[in-house]
Amino acid sequence: MALILLFQGLLFGGKTWRDRSMPIGSAAARAHGSFRCRTMEAATADAAADLRSDFLQVLRSRRRNPDVPLCVELGKPMKNPMYQSSIFPGSKEVMEACPKENVENFKERLIEENIYLTTEEGEQGCLPVLILSLKDTIPQRKPAVVLLHSSYKCKEWLQPLLEAYASRGYVAIAIDSRYHGERANSTTAYKDALVSSWKNGDTMPFIYDTVWDLIKLADYLIQRKDIDPSRIGITGESLGGMHAWFAAAADTRYSVVVPIIGVQGFRWALDNDKWQARVDSIKPVFEEARIDLGKNTIDKEVVKKVWDRIAPGLYLQFDAPYTIPVIAPRPLLMFNGAEDPRCPVSGLNEPLVKATELYKQANCPENLKFIAEAGIGHQMTVSMVKEASSWLDKFLK
Repeated sequence: MALILLFQGLLFGGKTWRDRSMPIGSAAARAHGSFRCRTMEAATADAAADLRSDFLQVLRSRRRNPDVPLCVELGKPMKNPMYQSSIFPGSKEVMEACPKENVENFKERLIEENIYLTTEEGEQGCLPVLILSLKDTIPQRKPAVVLLHSSYKCKEWLQPLLEAYASRGYVAIAIDSRYHGERANSTTAYKDALVSSWKNGDTMPFIYDTVWDLIKLADYLIQRKDIDPSRIGITGESLGGMHAWFAAAADTRYSVVVPIIGVQGFRWALDNDKWQARVDSIKPVFEEARIDLGKNTIDKEVVKKVWDRIAPGLYLQFDAPYTIPVIAPRPLLMFNGAEDPRCPVSGLNEPLVKATELYKQANCPENLKFIAEAGIGHQMTVSMVKEASSWLDKFLK
């Protein structure tokens, strides 16, 4: 409620309240204005803390012992990583577009680490992590960037990006999201997990479970002696963009955030009959729900029931109008395709208005940027990769 009240001025024609008993410019008015500003900032902080607490409670609700010790085990490079779908033509060229420093003896200086983190009990609580960095003559703390893959891919897909960031002095990190890569036992693992979540209600493989992993990953990263804990960025594509968005909303240790073709308004899509493309991207779970609910077709009721079951609050208190603003004042760059049916640009009006106001209140409007690339659907482009790289350099280096 507090977060909504902060936007009264926008809701009432842009006019904000002030005490008209005080002349404009008087010392009393200035003092009152300063007090009111501090009060609003405190209310904003309280609202953000409450949202994070509520979200963390939901995440913890389906953990198998969430308080397991953070254990680290050594792994080995994956020779034949699993992909659960074919690779989109041209996507490899996009991955290789990230600026790369010309480092002498780069391959010899490149350090590759393959580790496993324990994030909870059970098979899916084993988080595979791939880390690339350059060997330094003098040990130093570096900026870090977490890179997140899209649906049906894996951490090894991100190798060109990892190498590019490592060449520029970053510790570059990638993970396999839930039921992907090393955490998948078949080419239908992710789709099967979504159906199982609907049937049993004991997991949250769509977004939330991997966000839990990313919180645990941050626990590990801030302990590393080669990482500056105040300079950890996070970015991802599509499903990875959603993971980056929600992880940053939940965990302020991610200090710079770049979701690519991931941010969307789930409630807006329901209210404006624009949910079909998102549903089609993971259709088996909605088909299973349709059958269980005795429906002839997938409709809005089916979609709501699925979201309520597999990602509680996704179109309610944790939707974009609430979780995008709480990222403020941290630098946030969002990319969408202007023609993307899965992440319609029109559905972002409310979160952008709210976020813009909060960044202005924090005196850092330049920390928020949204780019809708003309003529582009649900696709990461070369320009997005390059712009994301520049944004991360600007705020982390």
